[in-house]
Amino acid sequence: MRRAARRIDAGCIAVSPWALRPRDDAGSRARLRDALALPKVIVTSPAAARAAAALQPLRAGRGQQWFAVGAGTAAALRRAGVAEVSAPARMDTEGLLDMPDLRDVSDQCLALVTAPGGRGELAPALEARGATILRADVYERVPLPPAPRAVQALRALVVPAVVALSSGEALTHVCATWPPDVVARLRACPVVAASDRLATIARDQGFTRVHRAEGPRPAQLVAAAGQAVRIR
Repeated sequence: MRRAARRIDAGCIAVSPWALRPRDDAGSRARLRDALALPKVIVTSPAAARAAAALQPLRAGRGQQWFAVGAGTAAALRRAGVAEVSAPARMDTEGLLDMPDLRDVSDQCLALVTAPGGRGELAPALEARGATILRADVYERVPLPPAPRAVQALRALVVPAVVALSSGEALTHVCATWPPDVVARLRACPVVAASDRLATIARDQGFTRVHRAEGPRPAQLVAAAGQAVRIR
């Protein structure tokens, strides 16, 4: 994100409410092993791909299908050893659910490689289509206190700023736990959301100027941010 922002002479303040901690216990390994034996495997993030690869080698079995929410996750899986990965052009949950091989999943058992709290609407949507989900949580989000440097930088903002939103869970956590004056500063900024779902979450969290980026890639978010500043 910083590199993409620098290309348009913009800065970037990282608002990170948690750290990602890979799981490395026997239960998680066993759960992942069982999940990766299923015919269809869905991986929800690059972090999930990396954490799964740290637990066991990733290789596609004969006839097995692997799905990634976006291009970044697909690339991480290929680097880990899964040669064939399908990812939607629209890189979000809705795009994944619209993929032909995931539309009719009645009576199928699907693997979901993810983290607690991640893509919370994906499993219920697939279950509503008649699928059974075997979930393998391979990492977890460890909450962090507000970073002093980020808090200071946000309080000192005097230039136009835009919130680039790629995680609804992160935004909800920040709004609930960061200092109220900092949250108010954030809510005064326009938001560029990586998906329609994230745009809805931003509005639910009190943001009033919400714009939709073309996708979750840093360049797409930065392009939308530039447009949001111009039309203020």
